[in-house]
Amino acid sequence: MTLPIYQIDAFCENIFEGNPAAVVPLKEWIADDLMQSIAMENNLAETVFFVSSEKGYQIRWFTPETEIRLCGHATLAAAHYLFYHAKIVSEKITFISHLSGELSVEKVEKGLRLNFPSQKPNKVSTPTYLEEALGCKVYDCFENGMFLVAHLENEETVAKLSPNFNMINEQSPDLGIIVTAKGEQDADFVSRFFHPGIGINEDPVTGSAHTVLIPHWAEILEKKVLTAHQLSKRGGILFCEDKGDRVHISGTAKTYLKGEIYI
Repeated sequence: MTLPIYQIDAFCENIFEGNPAAVVPLKEWIADDLMQSIAMENNLAETVFFVSSEKGYQIRWFTPETEIRLCGHATLAAAHYLFYHAKIVSEKITFISHLSGELSVEKVEKGLRLNFPSQKPNKVSTPTYLEEALGCKVYDCFENGMFLVAHLENEETVAKLSPNFNMINEQSPDLGIIVTAKGEQDADFVSRFFHPGIGINEDPVTGSAHTVLIPHWAEILEKKVLTAHQLSKRGGILFCEDKGDRVHISGTAKTYLKGEIYI
C-alpha cells in the first residue's frame, strides 16, 4: 500500500516556523493501529488523517503516542492541503470529528480561519507541584477538561521558562499545561504549551489550547478580537476572535515537503 504524505508548517509565514504537521489524505479509513504507527514513525506533534464523506471530511489526529480529541494546527494544515494541493473549489471546508463534532475552515483575509468550540476554563487551586515543575511563581490557575492554565508574572517569564517535563508527566500525565501572560508588545496575550503525557514536551503552536485561552483573555481584556503569540522556539502568531460558544483562530501555512508512505 502506498499513501501520500505532506508535511505542512501551520501558523507561520515561512517554513521552519510555526507548528509542523504530517498530513495523510485517505480514500478510505485504514486500521487505527496503522495510523498510530505512522504517527509514531513521523515523530511530529500530530499526524492528521481525513476521508471525504457526504457532509465534508471525517478527520482524526494522532500524536506519536495516542489519538487526541482536537488539534488546531493539524486541521489548518489539512485545510491548506485541500485548498492548495487538492484544489477544491469551495471557500469553506467542513470537518467532522468523532470526538469533537463539526469543525470548519474557510479562506479569509488573514489566511485560513478555524471555527472551533469555545472551552472557557474555570478557576481552580494551583496544584502543589506546579510551581516547582515550572520553576516560577504561578499567580492564578484555571482548568477546562484536558487543559490547565497557569498565569505567570509577565511575557518574559513565559519566554524564559524551562520546565521539569518529568515532574509534569509524573504529576499530571492527562493534563496539557498552558502557561500564559498578558502580551507586552505585538500580542494581546502570550503562551506556551506542554504535554509530555502524550509525547509532546512542548508544542510549537497549539490551536486547541487557544480554544481555552481566547474566551479566557477576552473576558480579562474586555475585547473580542485578539492577537496571540505562542512563544516556542519556532513561534507562531494566531489571530483570534471570541464568538460566544465558538472561537475563530486564523493563520497561514506553508508546505515543507510531499512524498509517499510505503507499507
